[in-house]
Amino acid sequence: MFRKPGFLAVIAMMVTAVSLPAWSGTASGAISGYVRDASGAPQMGAVVEVLGSAAQALKVFTDDRGFYSVATLLPGTYSVKVSAPSFLPSLREKIGVRAGAKLMVNVTLTTLFEAIQLVPLRAPVDDDDWKWTLRSVANRPILRVLPDGTTVVAQSGESAADRDLKGSLSFMAGSPGQGFGSAADMNAGFTVQRSLLSNGTVRLNGSLGYGTDGQSIPAAVLRTTYTNRFNGMFEPSFAITALRVNSLDQNAMPGAALEALSVTSSDRIVLGNKLEMKLGSELQAIQFMGRVHAFKPFASADLHLTPNTLLEYQYTSSIPNLGLEDRLGKDNDRLGEDRLDSTSAGLSETAPRMSMTGFVPAVERAHHQEVSLSQRVGKTSMQVAFYSDNITDPALIGIGEMTPGEMTAESGEVLPDVYSGTFNYQGNDFATTGMRVVVQRKLLSDLTATLDYAYGGVLDLSRPDVQLQDARQWIHAEQRHAVAAKFSGTMPKAKTHWIASYRYTGGHRALTPVDLFDTSPGQAGPYLNLFIRQPIPASFLAGHMEILMDLRNLLAQGYVPVMGKDGRTLYLVQSARSVRGGVAFSF
Repeated sequence: MFRKPGFLAVIAMMVTAVSLPAWSGTASGAISGYVRDASGAPQMGAVVEVLGSAAQALKVFTDDRGFYSVATLLPGTYSVKVSAPSFLPSLREKIGVRAGAKLMVNVTLTTLFEAIQLVPLRAPVDDDDWKWTLRSVANRPILRVLPDGTTVVAQSGESAADRDLKGSLSFMAGSPGQGFGSAADMNAGFTVQRSLLSNGTVRLNGSLGYGTDGQSIPAAVLRTTYTNRFNGMFEPSFAITALRVNSLDQNAMPGAALEALSVTSSDRIVLGNKLEMKLGSELQAIQFMGRVHAFKPFASADLHLTPNTLLEYQYTSSIPNLGLEDRLGKDNDRLGEDRLDSTSAGLSETAPRMSMTGFVPAVERAHHQEVSLSQRVGKTSMQVAFYSDNITDPALIGIGEMTPGEMTAESGEVLPDVYSGTFNYQGNDFATTGMRVVVQRKLLSDLTATLDYAYGGVLDLSRPDVQLQDARQWIHAEQRHAVAAKFSGTMPKAKTHWIASYRYTGGHRALTPVDLFDTSPGQAGPYLNLFIRQPIPASFLAGHMEILMDLRNLLAQGYVPVMGKDGRTLYLVQSARSVRGGVAFSF
């Protein structure tokens, strides 16, 4: 026999011993933040509801600072819905709460009038409009209707899609022929992106290339990037990049392999709906026949005078390399598609632009400042820009078969590319000012036409058929006109996206394009170019598959002849003719 109170005490102790480990291993989390309107004013008394499968709905109210806090949340996935008088409800979904984590979730409330003003910017008719419609400013709202019929504003910039694991893989063939440092004949690129906690993103991308001859040293680029977001106003980013590009004949020029390590830091700042700024710099340590450092600052400021008027200032210290990768990235943005750049866009700009004279290597250094005013009226967009450029040790592009002496130790004047048959030749320093006028018109829902006129300085070879080693003394800066016409569209049934352009530069011996730093919607490569992106239905794959093709200077125009040592004809060009294509997968 036993006493009843003692028996109950023993049972209670046993239950406690069993349940205590389970409770002690699970620490509660918390979600807190500030609720403001579009102007940044705190909203007192707003209703904040935390909904999730791990617990019942919890409801709190904001204080006089617009602050709210919900604690004792079990690990799980939650949604935050905020309501206030005179505002549309706002919904933030799939917020992952880990054990012991304290997340900061800030919410910007929007009125119905503000939502009506901004939503049309994402309509299909404006897919090809100017970049101010593509940039996310101040939690741009998108209307959404919940299953219960409630209308809310969902902020897509921090949606669940941005927190999912993403990846892409590409296989490309053909070199772009951009001189020393060009992409390899065969190239495999990859990108993996993963969210970190609630506001951070980690991205790893890179590429590995090799020549078809089987003797070239592989070229490789690897970049790791971390980006965070604070209160919808600050977006700092930090990246580390390591690269090794194609090298010369190691037997003739030992130590001529180019290796570089760069650190890039930037911050994007958004102030309300009017001002967006980006500041940053890249510090690059280069190993190539010695050691050299390059410091490349950049900055931009966009002032939205009206919903259709943009005033922009831009400063950069590197010439953009708008290859197939960069075109693909821009097209994804233009079409509003939520997937990664399939060919590791931007990695091509990491390789320093090098040249050599008298066996002394030099890094191209540039400074570009630009002020532009853009205006949209209906289906027509216009831009007027004024710029100033200053370039030291410019790396010109050459093409032609060279003797072993010209390519290696006997010359010391060129840097050949082992993949494409092109080479870099050092031009003279030059400075110029110029202007640009761009007009873009959407002719049909799937057809857009763009006209670009530019006036500015170029490097021009005043005397043809001179010896290559003597050409530098005949290269001078001249003012030239350039006109470009570009058409882009999508075939309705096949979903083929294409861009065709032709850019003509006045004068017969221009070695560089007018407006080297042009990144406007009117940007086009020299002479005739064609870009094709064809989606492929693949039911057996979980991701998205595309065929890509990039054709540059199809008619081989703008070739300025010079003489090699053995009497062979070489050419200095604005752009070498090249064909590049492949297949890309996005998951």
